Amino acid sequence: MSNLPEMTPATHRATFAIGDEASARRAVDVLTEIFFEAEAAIAGFERPDGRWAVSMHFAEAPDQVLLREVVANAAGQQIADAITFEVVEAMDWVKASLEDLVPVPAGRFVVHGQHDRARVPANKLGIEIEAALAFGTGHHGTTRGCLLLLDHVLKARQPRRVLDLGTGTGVLAIAAAKARHRPVFASDIDPPSVQVARENAALNGVGDLVMVIQATGFSAPEFAARGPFDLVLANILANPLRQLAGAMAEHLAPSALVILSGLLTHQARGVIAAYRARGLVPVRHLRIEGWSSLLLRYTNSPDR
Repeated sequence: MSNLPEMTPATHRATFAIGDEASARRAVDVLTEIFFEAEAAIAGFERPDGRWAVSMHFAEAPDQVLLREVVANAAGQQIADAITFEVVEAMDWVKASLEDLVPVPAGRFVVHGQHDRARVPANKLGIEIEAALAFGTGHHGTTRGCLLLLDHVLKARQPRRVLDLGTGTGVLAIAAAKARHRPVFASDIDPPSVQVARENAALNGVGDLVMVIQATGFSAPEFAARGPFDLVLANILANPLRQLAGAMAEHLAPSALVILSGLLTHQARGVIAAYRARGLVPVRHLRIEGWSSLLLRYTNSPDR
């Protein structure tokens, strides 16, 4: 079970509508540069009317004048003047998650919560993840993309050494262990995530197959001991993925496959370039809900 609090504190929300996806992405990029991750959570999504909404959540009441000025510079004064501000009251996030989350199919896999165990078809591999852990439940486009690519890979190959780098809730490691019935090595930079991944692996009956350690990148000696890897899954973020390209290549077996995600679609080109320079070429590119998931193959001959 997760030790995360069930009640989230009240937050301050600012929202505005903008004409199209490209404009929304530009606005989100500018706002993300101005407000640090610890200060605000910023997201854009398409509305039923075809316009895009940008939503910002703040733990503390934001400086409305500053926020309007930033949005005016990014999207125009008319949009800045239309920003709405409100306080979102505290809520039971677990309860709300259980109401909203339904089993998510991804190839042979179905990610679900405890309340939906009975809804997993007999011919599918169920992966039970606590609904309180919103990122990594399979409802996020990056996780689903990784699972779909994993299913694609396992139809053609049976990789011997598998690594889930930045495992989070452990969903990808659990999926690989359930499908292969062989050990999977996993890591995360965050100690609480390591504990959650171990608990989820045990909950899904693969606690003896999934080994999870706390590590930053490939720094721990266990990576060299357990590699080289035939398949690596890394659902992280674009910048860390680019920085890890060199170390990743050093830990790959000949003709290894790598599944990368956690990057917005417009970031995919830069990530592909970083890995191509290390001898990895793109094989497949999935785009789900504005997120990209990449399947790369190691050619052992980096472009110079």
